Amino acid sequence: MDKRSVIADLRARFDDERRALDRILSGAKGGSLTTGQRSLFDQHEQEATAFKERIEELEEQVRADEAAAPMALRYAPGASANSTNSQRTSTMTGSARITSEPAVYRRDSKETSYFLDAYAVTKNNDPSARERLERNSRQVADQRKQEGRALSTTNGAGGELVPPLWMESEWVKLARPKRVSADLVQNDGLPAGTDVINLPKVSSGTAVAPQTAQNTAIQNTDMVTTSIAAPVITIAGQQIVSLQLAEQSPLNIDRVILGDLAADLAVKTNAQVLSGSGTAGNVTGLLTLAGTGAVSWTGADGATFQAAVLKAIGQVFTSVFDAPDSLILSPRRAVWLMAQKDSQGRNLLVPADNGPVNAMGVLGPKLNTEGPIGRFCGLDVYIDSSMPTNLGAGTDEDRAIVIRSSEVYLWESQPRFEVFPQTFAQNLSLLARAYNYLAFQAGRYPGAIQVLSGSGFKATNTL
Repeated sequence: MDKRSVIADLRARFDDERRALDRILSGAKGGSLTTGQRSLFDQHEQEATAFKERIEELEEQVRADEAAAPMALRYAPGASANSTNSQRTSTMTGSARITSEPAVYRRDSKETSYFLDAYAVTKNNDPSARERLERNSRQVADQRKQEGRALSTTNGAGGELVPPLWMESEWVKLARPKRVSADLVQNDGLPAGTDVINLPKVSSGTAVAPQTAQNTAIQNTDMVTTSIAAPVITIAGQQIVSLQLAEQSPLNIDRVILGDLAADLAVKTNAQVLSGSGTAGNVTGLLTLAGTGAVSWTGADGATFQAAVLKAIGQVFTSVFDAPDSLILSPRRAVWLMAQKDSQGRNLLVPADNGPVNAMGVLGPKLNTEGPIGRFCGLDVYIDSSMPTNLGAGTDEDRAIVIRSSEVYLWESQPRFEVFPQTFAQNLSLLARAYNYLAFQAGRYPGAIQVLSGSGFKATNTL
């Protein structure tokens, strides 16, 4: 692959990163990024910057090569002072003939290394290393033609000459759920120097009333106050790594491990928001909070589910005198809902591209893992893979949540990622550690959270 081809490939990858940045910005609520969105934005921005710098470096090399080309052509073997460009090109390509070429990789030479070149191409897409590998492939192919004996990739018949290729740059991350519910609620930085956040709350308010007559006493009702507490908890994890793995691996292994720990921090934070037990170092989650609204759904079709969601919406209005904004579903319930039809055989959720008329729900242009997939009964619909599916008497039910997300708060510190050689030095080991502090409070207005449950959510009522 020549340098121009490498540049074209890098430009395509740069464009992919820019599109990813645009998608993150377009999905920001109120023009501001959540903690998870900011982390993802910084990662894509770093990758885009690296691609841009490499493109500029290669473009400079191409310009230098083009500037040197006329001089190389002028003094090429067989070229004369009065030769035309076409004659010189013919002389260079037609008159010269290479009868032998030194092997690219030789035992008696330390200037080139097959494995270092393979690593350079895999890690940095080095064009010089790629050119040497391609030239070596041509030499090996020519040599096999001249030898006249059959070789293959079988050990003992040439297989030892074909090393396995490890594409470290394309290593596969562990798939994990996204922190959908955690990013949906109100996010703020955790104040320093505290282990609990207390919110004053008015439990019973003042009152007014018509004055029965002039110069008579007016209504006098004392306000009653209380407070609600959000304890600060710690979420942490670690991994012990051998020093040999950290130093000898072509990958930045600490980045691999810390990145996986960061991903699990996001998963566990989201699980706390949904299902935290409120005991043993856990916050109280949306599904375990006392005082939330409850709606039972025992149906088996879209119409009865729609009625349950509408009932939940009404209960939010009755409780907090304001509208809910979101419906949180498990993946299996969201997909089931997409398949439901009304009494006329029409889908309840209609793709927005179809220009729906009189539809109860509308699907967005594409499915999202971190943003709304569409709207149902006037609510943004979110798919959260951390929604439990083992609830209920038969431990096979999921849940749905209708929520006014602005009434629920999550405070988080900046996650810490560290690597320590101490303590395990006698074993030539390193300790990679990640941790975070958070507090969560869903009890400002429990009625702003409506949990839908019942036999309709059983596993048998899915696709």
